[in-house]
Amino acid sequence: MTNPKTFSQKGDDINRQWYLIDAASAPLGRVATEIAKYLIGKAKPTYTPHIDNGDYVVVINAAKTVVTGDKETGKVYYRHSGFPGGIKDATLAEVREKAPERIIEAAVKGMLPKNKLSADRMARLRVFAGEEHTHTAQTPKKVEVQ
Repeated sequence: MTNPKTFSQKGDDINRQWYLIDAASAPLGRVATEIAKYLIGKAKPTYTPHIDNGDYVVVINAAKTVVTGDKETGKVYYRHSGFPGGIKDATLAEVREKAPERIIEAAVKGMLPKNKLSADRMARLRVFAGEEHTHTAQTPKKVEVQ
């Protein structure tokens, strides 16, 4: 019996695809985990932890993101200017009104591994508040989230 070799993908063998996910189809957490799976590359059989072989993800309907419970008023997003006393907070409802893309981006960023590859993975995420997106030329494949 021969020993099978462990597969390790090389940087030259990366083949990126485009996926389209509708944020209004499922709760925020389920949508974010599905997005993170495609950004990391775990949906591919060629997944290698130290190689960034993830795909591009286009998210539409970020303004219609579904949340459960009292998260609409209870979930708070914080940001800091870097100056003393410069912390600001906003509820999910306020963020949805002002910049709904930030809801998806914050959820996905929290689900990615905290390493050197996370910035490149987040750069491949494209979030749009409405139905229209600017990546029709890439013909993204529609992904259903349960």
